[in-house]
Amino acid sequence: MQNKALSFSRTDSANFFRTLNKRVNSYFKENNIKRTGDWRIWVKTIVMFTIFLVPYFLLLTLNIPGWGQLLLTIVMGIGMAGVGMNVMHDGNHGSFSNKEWVNRLMGSSIYILAGNVYNWKVQHNVLHHTYTNIHGHDEDLEAGRILRFSKHSKWHKHHKFQHYYSLILYGLLTINWAITTDWQQMSRYMKRKLSYGKFPNPVANWSKLVISKLIYIAMWIVLPMLILDEAWWKILIGFFIMHYTAGLILSVVFQLAHVMEDAQMPLPEENGTMKNTWAIHQLLTTVNFGTKNRVVNWFTGGLNHQVEHHIFPNISHVHYGKIAKIVKETALEFNLPYNEYKTTRKAVAAHFRYLREMGMNPAIQV
Repeated sequence: MQNKALSFSRTDSANFFRTLNKRVNSYFKENNIKRTGDWRIWVKTIVMFTIFLVPYFLLLTLNIPGWGQLLLTIVMGIGMAGVGMNVMHDGNHGSFSNKEWVNRLMGSSIYILAGNVYNWKVQHNVLHHTYTNIHGHDEDLEAGRILRFSKHSKWHKHHKFQHYYSLILYGLLTINWAITTDWQQMSRYMKRKLSYGKFPNPVANWSKLVISKLIYIAMWIVLPMLILDEAWWKILIGFFIMHYTAGLILSVVFQLAHVMEDAQMPLPEENGTMKNTWAIHQLLTTVNFGTKNRVVNWFTGGLNHQVEHHIFPNISHVHYGKIAKIVKETALEFNLPYNEYKTTRKAVAAHFRYLREMGMNPAIQV
């Protein structure tokens, strides 16, 4: 990752964002509603935590056959992804509630998802939302040498197969959080003195990471080993299946929003300035998908409304369906793109076509 600071153009002669922001503010004012979550997000919170945690307690308390245990670990993975997209995400964006303590509480749900609040806020709120799809600055584009998401990344021979093996790797997202990623990120971010808000005390921050990881291991691995009359390796397999299910869901949803042919990956000028204003940059680098599908809308926590989320990250996802019409009409009015796929299926197909394209040797492409 690069350390050089970037800046966005301040020249928007047409005043796109000023116009859009005024219209969205008018929508909330005229309808007398808050920009944060309402009763719908509380219902979703209860449902998602139920899907996530009830199977866990059933496994600990009931004598369930092997096939049932397998099914419950998959359900837990679905619930884990649901909590992440619907509860943790809004909480750490400060959009779950107008009460800060509620946002902190809901954002802290990341600790039982194997993550860390500080790391997530730096990677997501600071690096991803500020420098969306900018190579060397947005860590969501980084996959080491294994995957190539951008034409600006170095090509390796194995990339020509990435549209086949990528799906296998996508499922490893959250288990990497639990084992390696959080330690690496905290070391990197603390060294660069990055933070979302006040920079934390290093000792306190590292202590919180260590303690939260120990509690996490105790809850998901040690306790089941002590209570269940099962071989230790079966418990580890169940733990892996839960994580793999969640990781696969989360990775695919994330990738459909940015790692697509329609999502630009611009580079800054030599002086570190981006060509467009921040708001227009968000339009160019994000993609919506399946926004008319009620199940996708509900389960993904509005992450399929990525355009709206990136321009208004502090508005709760429960409002995206309503403000999407305003955003789309305003973008088209200003002759700006509004990238969207009508169905999730088409978006998935487009993503893997893009991976195939990025896997081709750039030296022999015409």
